[in-house]
Amino acid sequence: MGFDVARVRGLIPALGDGWVRLDATAGMQPPEGVVSAVTGAFRRSRSAAGAPFPASRLSADIDADARAAVADLVGADPRGVVLGPGGPAELLRRLADAVGDTWAPGDEIVVSRLDDAPNVAPWLWAAGRREVGVRWAEIDIETCELPTWQFDELLSDATRVVAVTAASGQVGTRVDVAAIAERTRETGALLVVDACAAAAYGPVRLDALGADVVVLDAAAWGGPHVGALAFCTPALLDRLTACSLDPAARGPHRLELGPQSYPQLAGLVASVDHLAALDDTATGPRGDRLLTSLDALARHQERLLDDLLFDLVGAGADVLGSVGDRIPALSFTHALPATDVAEHLARHGVCVLPDTGERGVLAHLGTAEIGGVVRVGLGHYTTRSETRALTEALNTLPALR
Repeated sequence: MGFDVARVRGLIPALGDGWVRLDATAGMQPPEGVVSAVTGAFRRSRSAAGAPFPASRLSADIDADARAAVADLVGADPRGVVLGPGGPAELLRRLADAVGDTWAPGDEIVVSRLDDAPNVAPWLWAAGRREVGVRWAEIDIETCELPTWQFDELLSDATRVVAVTAASGQVGTRVDVAAIAERTRETGALLVVDACAAAAYGPVRLDALGADVVVLDAAAWGGPHVGALAFCTPALLDRLTACSLDPAARGPHRLELGPQSYPQLAGLVASVDHLAALDDTATGPRGDRLLTSLDALARHQERLLDDLLFDLVGAGADVLGSVGDRIPALSFTHALPATDVAEHLARHGVCVLPDTGERGVLAHLGTAEIGGVVRVGLGHYTTRSETRALTEALNTLPALR
């Protein structure tokens, strides 16, 4: 049958509360398989990996399974997968600090106005510590696109890192990362790509992006709050300054402080398995099933998004950006402040996220001066009736003026 949204909804226990969940940019609702994997791992005997008894071997197996799951998702080598709790922010900080140890005054990094503030902050902090120059890739204010031609001028022999997003979780813009990678390779700079939002909505492959490091957040697609860095070349990890408390740490363990939360890692594995089963006709190894399922998901959500964008215009909303190639995440403004709009929608059973617009790309667009934005993100479980519920509720807003 392929991608069947009704079947997928049946796998998400939180959807039984009756709310219309259009807040997926804050993380999707977890499927039952993830919940069961986490709670099941908590119930089992636990221990540190590396000892010759069952609980220890189980921990080692879960760790290996989690790295393999991330590797399958993005086409990486499990030996190049770094894992960490609490999402990707802390892992990015460790990476920026480790890479920064190789910089010298006069070096430069390139970051993007399209990126979320937490993706940029670790690089700015590392650059400030080492007196390294920072150059900014600007966005087109009207379309919210990140033009790739500007990287011809931004990059030089002094460029050491280029940090860019594959897709913005705030305005939905996809970035032509492969075009940026082609320019980056000429300088030898490290290309670090935030794929947290992009990986939740379609296939993301290291080789297709041309990235050196891909940043992921399992919560974005319904997993636990576990972050991951996937390195194209695992050997690079042994050339970076280690932050591990274990002086003998090698490979990905060099950027990990200590033992993982194995129940969270079990949930990570289950979340990737869930993605691979979104299309129930998908067959073959997990990597192949992921490509089939995420392709089917992308086609389904492309239709949903087209209908939603059309309906929002009719409901008096002004969607930021006019880019055609976008993930199903967007921000819109309205004649009323964003907080008032979100409260009104909540009274109609619709969950969206008000944002003051004071950080990241939203601040660059000046949305704080017009009352902020309402952020909308579709989940794997979103239906056409739910997107209609949003616009129908918006259509009642004039009565509040």
